[in-house]
Amino acid sequence: MVSSEELMQDFAQRTGLTDEGTSSNKNRYLWTDAFAVCNFLGLYQKTKDIDFKKLAISLVEQVHQVLGRYRDDDSRIGWLASEEYPTSNGLRIGKFLPERRKDERYNPIKEWDRDGQYFHYLTKWMHALLQTGKITGKDKYIRWSLDLAKASLRFIENNQMYWKMSTDLSHPMVSSMGQHDPIDGFITFRSLQPFKAPFIKQGISKFRALMDLINPITTDPLGLGGLLFDIYRLYQLGTEVELQRHLINAVEKGIKSTHLNHQLAFRELGLSIGLAGAKEMNILKDHWYIIDQINNYWINHREWTEHRNINQVMLATSLSPQGFLEL
Repeated sequence: MVSSEELMQDFAQRTGLTDEGTSSNKNRYLWTDAFAVCNFLGLYQKTKDIDFKKLAISLVEQVHQVLGRYRDDDSRIGWLASEEYPTSNGLRIGKFLPERRKDERYNPIKEWDRDGQYFHYLTKWMHALLQTGKITGKDKYIRWSLDLAKASLRFIENNQMYWKMSTDLSHPMVSSMGQHDPIDGFITFRSLQPFKAPFIKQGISKFRALMDLINPITTDPLGLGGLLFDIYRLYQLGTEVELQRHLINAVEKGIKSTHLNHQLAFRELGLSIGLAGAKEMNILKDHWYIIDQINNYWINHREWTEHRNINQVMLATSLSPQGFLEL
């Protein structure tokens, strides 16, 4: 039986976080690394092994050094913002292809592999920075999270929210809105509310208005897991009871029509992570069995030729979800 510790230690070595690391380029990917930071912090709290905390801090530094700068193949050079304020103009996704040029034709399939900025990746990194600030007691991580939150408001323009923005946040790359991005934004900004930054109240108001434009029901496992994570954050904050009920109802409707096809591990693992939060809330009991179903399958089917890092890190999260889930 593989453990979360083994999975994360292997990830650290393979991606260049340790002295024995095999990666010379230190390619970073914002979504995966956000979960990884939370995993390392959770393992530190669980084991009291200081090396896990050091790995979390090192990963934050690497992400900012790599994804807080323009790509090597970009005509623009240097920081998106600055070394002192590495998140104040957002962070790149970390895709392998450069972002689409303004004169380049839009290809919806190829766009998945192109760089830029995703709103829902930024919110995951905000969460990872908050966790790092909480565990280390250092205010700079909270400040970086707030800086990123302020930058993320540039995804909203004239009561419209964009799914993907350019690397410099100057224009949208995909003008449609992510189904759950307003919910994610609203709850993330609620979690930042205690820090009393002046733009937080404005952001909460904007996201709440955008939430009225969407139907949260989905049958996508990763989307369902994200909703459950959102619900659990509200539960821990002790707020928005009616919204919690609304989202629980949406999950109940969607999960009944969801079928696991065991093709993309990270999407299914997102659901098991969210259901771990449901267990903490003592809701959706009829669906708790899915956690073991997903974990057991992917523990025994780890011959990943694609998406290895994201699959491995999210399996580690699913096996030990507290570092990611707990506020």
